[in-house]
Amino acid sequence: MTDRLPSQDHPPERPKGQDGQLVLVTGMSGAGMSVALKALEDLGYEAVDNLRLSLVPALLEQADPRKRPLALVIDSRTRDFSAHAMLEEVEALRAHAELDVRLVFLDCGDETLQRRFTETRRRHPLAIDRPVPDGIQLERAMLLPLKQQADVTIDTTQLSIHDLRRILAGSFQIGSQAALQVFVTSFSFRMGLPREADLVFDVRFLTNPHYDPDLRPLTGLDPRVAARVEGDPDFAEFFRHLTDLLQPLLPRYNQEGKSYLTIAVGCTGGKHRSVFVAERLAAWLGGLGLKVGISHRELERQAPRAG
Repeated sequence: MTDRLPSQDHPPERPKGQDGQLVLVTGMSGAGMSVALKALEDLGYEAVDNLRLSLVPALLEQADPRKRPLALVIDSRTRDFSAHAMLEEVEALRAHAELDVRLVFLDCGDETLQRRFTETRRRHPLAIDRPVPDGIQLERAMLLPLKQQADVTIDTTQLSIHDLRRILAGSFQIGSQAALQVFVTSFSFRMGLPREADLVFDVRFLTNPHYDPDLRPLTGLDPRVAARVEGDPDFAEFFRHLTDLLQPLLPRYNQEGKSYLTIAVGCTGGKHRSVFVAERLAAWLGGLGLKVGISHRELERQAPRAG
């Protein structure tokens, strides 16, 4: 089961009580599979890259996922790779009652993939002697069956490396580590909604510090900007209603097994109002004893992208 969002499938929650965890990562070349594998390794998974399908059963005999969760990257670089053969292998693995098998597909927009290949000066694995766009189109068609059958699909087009790591950390924690984690992000509506957002709040009605020449160069992290936004006559009532809305929702998300919640706060430029409100909201959530992460998308536009 996946929760559908615009261009983003949120990971289904992992069944409780299953000891053997096997995560199979595949997807478009350049979409961030190496980042994903490293993130899973940091979570405690034994990580293996570019493994041939025929070697998976032998690996499982030696590396028992019941003792330590296992993450494998199997993609178009792999010798004798076939999407249909991989799906058959996934079904065979799922026949083992002691294994919880998750298929993760990393996707990415064509233009972003082309830019990543250009920046790294890499050749596409399916177009060694042809232009990169040819390889992207060939690979996209070849991998379609895997994307359609994936348990989890993550579009990394607009994700930074840190965003991708956070999404994976929220969905693939091991054992007792798993608990509701809340990530708060500020953003600019002009630059589009965050793809990973579960809840979105619009704070464009608040006083805009942008129109004060002294505050315009600053951000919502500055106490002077914070004081201006907080001084808006509507702020206190808005924030009270916001927390009143979230207070009963959070324990229910936790009860249903949801491990990761992303709350996005947006304003026009993503620099002043949304940044301040996101910071205030993160502090309130932390006061409830929740594990909270925070990011300001428009203030971090220069951060490296996943890929």
